[in-house]
Amino acid sequence: MTSQRFALAVLACALALAGCSTPDSRIQKNTSAFAGYPPAVQAKIRAGEIEVGYTPAMVALALGRADRVYRRQTAAGETEVWAYADKTPSIGFGIGIGGGGHHSSGGVALGTSTGGDRLHVVFNQGKVTAIDRFER
Repeated sequence: MTSQRFALAVLACALALAGCSTPDSRIQKNTSAFAGYPPAVQAKIRAGEIEVGYTPAMVALALGRADRVYRRQTAAGETEVWAYADKTPSIGFGIGIGGGGHHSSGGVALGTSTGGDRLHVVFNQGKVTAIDRFER
């Protein structure tokens, strides 16, 4: 990959991230709901943090829209899970050399990717009942 293509890829990622919403931008769009929460909850939401017991509206203000929503059925009943993806880019680099007989070859690769899920928020009866955080 040429340095020009790499620069374009980095610029595209930066532009994509610039469009992401923040807790402050979500709060500005929902000031009346936010104003009704206790000061300790407001501070957590502003910091982009959640706790067990929060409502879907509180989680949406703190974290934004989930990347995926699915339902989980257990013996205890059905829950709704909001999954948030890890969008932190990572870069990998590899070199390979091979040979056989009168021929030899080599190759170089550069790749980028994002990780899997970083967070699952489990709701039961309209309240957060579990938060799964995934280490990278």
